[in-house]
Amino acid sequence: MLSRRGFNLGALAAAGGLTAAGRAMAQAASPAPATPDRFRFETVVQKAEALAGQKFQLPPDNLPKVFADLDYDGYRQLRFRPELALWRAEKLPFQVQLFHRGFMYQRPVAINTVTDGQAAPVNFTPDMFAYPNPELAKAATPGLGFAGLRVHAPMNIDTYWDEVAVFLGSSYFRAVGKGMVYGISGRGLAIDTASREGEEFPWFREFWIEAPTAESRELIVYALLDSESVAGAYKFAIRPGEATSLAVEMRLFPRRAIRKLGVAPMTSMYLYGESGNLRTFDDFRPEVHDSDGLLMASATGEWIWRPLRNPKKLRLSSFGFDGVTGFGLLQRDRDFRSYEDLEALYHQRPNMWIVPQGDWGAGRVELIEIPSDAEKYDNIAAFWVPSRPVEAGKPLSFAYTTVFGRRTDGLSPAGRVTGTRIGAGPEGSRRFVLDFAGGKLNEIPSSKTVQPDITASRGRIGQIVVQKNQVTGGWRAFFDLFPGKEELIELRGVLQLGGEILTETWTYQWTSV
Repeated sequence: MLSRRGFNLGALAAAGGLTAAGRAMAQAASPAPATPDRFRFETVVQKAEALAGQKFQLPPDNLPKVFADLDYDGYRQLRFRPELALWRAEKLPFQVQLFHRGFMYQRPVAINTVTDGQAAPVNFTPDMFAYPNPELAKAATPGLGFAGLRVHAPMNIDTYWDEVAVFLGSSYFRAVGKGMVYGISGRGLAIDTASREGEEFPWFREFWIEAPTAESRELIVYALLDSESVAGAYKFAIRPGEATSLAVEMRLFPRRAIRKLGVAPMTSMYLYGESGNLRTFDDFRPEVHDSDGLLMASATGEWIWRPLRNPKKLRLSSFGFDGVTGFGLLQRDRDFRSYEDLEALYHQRPNMWIVPQGDWGAGRVELIEIPSDAEKYDNIAAFWVPSRPVEAGKPLSFAYTTVFGRRTDGLSPAGRVTGTRIGAGPEGSRRFVLDFAGGKLNEIPSSKTVQPDITASRGRIGQIVVQKNQVTGGWRAFFDLFPGKEELIELRGVLQLGGEILTETWTYQWTSV
């Protein structure tokens, strides 16, 4: 099913048979005559560098109006014929289907295959798709082009080809692990997000897909990124599994200085939940969100957890690091009873965890929380912003692994924050109730004295109480925040025993509005 949310797209349903398009696809995917120059990542790097030397230019707008005017329901009826999937006939471990242009996906995206080191274009023909009515079928002409691609592989069972990854819309992509449904999305790059100057949206204008072999366990996809400010080359090594990983290499060639460059960006949704906005929405579901917190791992060994909120005003938070070993937006709450949603299945939405490769140097993880009144909007963004300036003509390189999966117990080795609840306290204060579990916490008996260390940037912290949670086996901390006339207060807290820190660092940005 195609998700209604902005850039979060799911599978389009399969449709029935055809003829001529099969020959066109087979010809596009067949090896080109051997030449001395084999296609590789450096080929895309050279294309990006050459592109950056030219003025940014959008492709001609040749999309017929009937496709441009499609709404969500109309667009999802443009169905690629699954029997024409790349490498389906060869019964290889991966298949690729393509997206039609239309709705909000109007720019043409070039698709190529790479076989035995030689690249060949996949040419659009109308009979690759099933159309819901004669008007659309007539408007689809050869050369119209594609909007993106999706990757299929047997992941849950050997006899069914699951959709495991999608590249569609600007530089957006997403993936799922075994038994999961789509939720959070990644992006190739973020530029000036939540800035006064306005955000710039780079887009993948061309893809190259390496033909898999019978032994392939990963699919290699190359992409050429372009925008007003930068051109870039990307390599994605997609490996499906219990958690699906994408190993990413990127090289950027800035056309001009960039104020804020967001590396390894991700986009998610938080409407309401235990850490905020519970009473704002008249809904039968206890919580609605794709992610419930931001986790960050410092090179010094500190793990920081920040619960998400749906704010009344746009909020931007920055977390500075001399080095970061990982960060990501997680869906920690996996209990169906927290959501009670049999359609959206929020308890099965994936985490997205970034593992930098090499030294990224100093910088910050930036979190953006945008007011939202509906779950169809992605209102949460997070990414890495390097401290070093991005200057015109000076290339940049980054490498990282993106993991889309369910488990989080292998991330933070310390006690994890499992709950943040807030309500009214005495004398106009706000009462915070924090739950911690895991690590050494569950082994510590209630007879021990676990010490809290909770601080506030402003206002005053009232009495703090820590006690064993006999239900979960973890520990719970209570405290009251007396904000006074303050409008914004940063809170931090950990639990410790005998000087040993037992938990992640809990952080929270309280605001009066």
